[in-house]
Amino acid sequence: MKPRLLFVSPRFLFPMDQGGKIRTGNILRGLKGGAFDVTLASPAPVDQARFAGEIDAACDHFLGWPEQAPSRLRRVLALASHLPVAAATDRSAAGSAVVRQAMAARPDVVVVDFPHADVLMPARIDAASALFTHNVEAEIFERHAKRSRGLWRLVWANQSRKMARLEQESLARYDTVIAVSERDRDALAKRYRLPAVEAIDTGVDLDFFAMNPPEPSPDADGGTIVFTATMSWAANVDGIHFLLDEVFPRLLRARPNIRAVIIGRNPPAALSEKIAQRGLNVTLTGFVEDIRPYVAQANVYVIPLFVGSGTRIKAFEAMAMGRPVVSTTLGIEGLDVTDGDNFLRADDGEAFAKAILTLMDDDSMRTRIASAARQLMEERFSWSRVARQFEAVCAKALDRRV
Repeated sequence: MKPRLLFVSPRFLFPMDQGGKIRTGNILRGLKGGAFDVTLASPAPVDQARFAGEIDAACDHFLGWPEQAPSRLRRVLALASHLPVAAATDRSAAGSAVVRQAMAARPDVVVVDFPHADVLMPARIDAASALFTHNVEAEIFERHAKRSRGLWRLVWANQSRKMARLEQESLARYDTVIAVSERDRDALAKRYRLPAVEAIDTGVDLDFFAMNPPEPSPDADGGTIVFTATMSWAANVDGIHFLLDEVFPRLLRARPNIRAVIIGRNPPAALSEKIAQRGLNVTLTGFVEDIRPYVAQANVYVIPLFVGSGTRIKAFEAMAMGRPVVSTTLGIEGLDVTDGDNFLRADDGEAFAKAILTLMDDDSMRTRIASAARQLMEERFSWSRVARQFEAVCAKALDRRV
């Protein structure tokens, strides 16, 4: 009989339309049929039945409780909690009851997804245990505070202190912490003095994000850049403002007909207003079922981020499709790729625009970087390989308990 693994997620994973859900969902798909019998416990929407196929592909058993998206009022009230907002709004009496019931069945290994999901767990965990953290969470808030002004700076600083305390307490409760890069592994171990932190790679679905033939050379005065961004994440919106304010004016001076396509649901009104007021050739698509047709039309894929932690799955998706990437240092942080070989790095408006224009102007460089990046994805970063890494960490945690 296979050992039983209980995986506790603070969110329903389907559709897999955000970075954390994509990472977790693909790892679970890779785990199913392997060394463990997998039970997934998470909130579930009222229309859970329409995701039956996706749930079945990710686990052997599913336990759910009613999903309740936190209202704006609840999030505002959560600012007064001793917990960071992400953890305060993940608390659920129904969720905790389901998890207690699952723990009473005595799983061999329990994995908790994200530190703030620890609020769903009992005080004592009688099983081999791992906490899967996709970021150094406090670092995100610290970086927001550094880029903010006035009241928002105080809010972000307050949240960063709360998140650091939560990370310190939560991560220490588990036998093993799983990080998404060697960089995060080292940062977490040093910051919180953790004895056991294991690193896995970021992956990409190489069949879904198949290599596309390179786009033809853009017109001398045009071209297309693309960025995919979950607009509910403030760091993405900050990056888009940087793109519009610091990069796009420089691009227009060299290529007056260049266009940008920004993919992501519910773009803030402030972005739409800025684009309209300046008459920019920038399209905000809103939600799309499939990002691939939009990424395929790009001459250059951009990642203009200055806030965040963990790794950006969107970088690997673009590379797998054979699109050359221009990214800030943070946008590519934690990913084992090389500036000049697999992407171009740029950390201010002038350098970012220059990198985009260089790729637009140089067909051979654009093709070389895109091809090298796709080859690297094929050699090292399939989700099946990452799932085997994850499985090995869980097996190691179990061996230490036996």
